[in-house]
Amino acid sequence: QVQLVESGGGLVQAGDSLRLSCAASGRTFSSYAMGWFRQAPGKEREFVAVVSRSGGETNYADSVKGRFTISRDNAVNTVALQMNSLRPEDTAVYYCAADRVYRGTLSLREREYDYWGQGTQVTVSS
Repeated sequence: QVQLVESGGGLVQAGDSLRLSCAASGRTFSSYAMGWFRQAPGKEREFVAVVSRSGGETNYADSVKGRFTISRDNAVNTVALQMNSLRPEDTAVYYCAADRVYRGTLSLREREYDYWGQGTQVTVSS
C-alpha cells in the first residue's frame, strides 16, 4: 500500500506557472505508474498526465499537452507536475494517483488507479 500527499497548489494568474508535487510513502514507489488527475467544480474528475515506473514514458491529456510536464524521482518517492502557461480552465483540485498493475500501456482511466492523494487546489484567475 502507498500513501500519497500532494502539495504546491495555489492561486495564480493566467500565464503563470505552478509546480505540484506528490510525496509517496512506502518502499515500492517505483513499482507504480503515477498519474495526475483533476476535478473542476461541477465536473467529473479527468485525466491529466501519467508517467511510467521508470519515468521514461509519459502521456498527457490533449488539453495540457505542451504546457504541463510530469516527472518522477524514484530515489525520493516523488512525482511532480510542472504546469506552465496556466489558463482559467485549468482551475481544479489536482490529485495524484498510483496504478499498481503492470498493463503494458499507461492507463488514462481513473478506475484503474488504486491509491489517491487528498488533492491540492489550483486556481487560475483571468
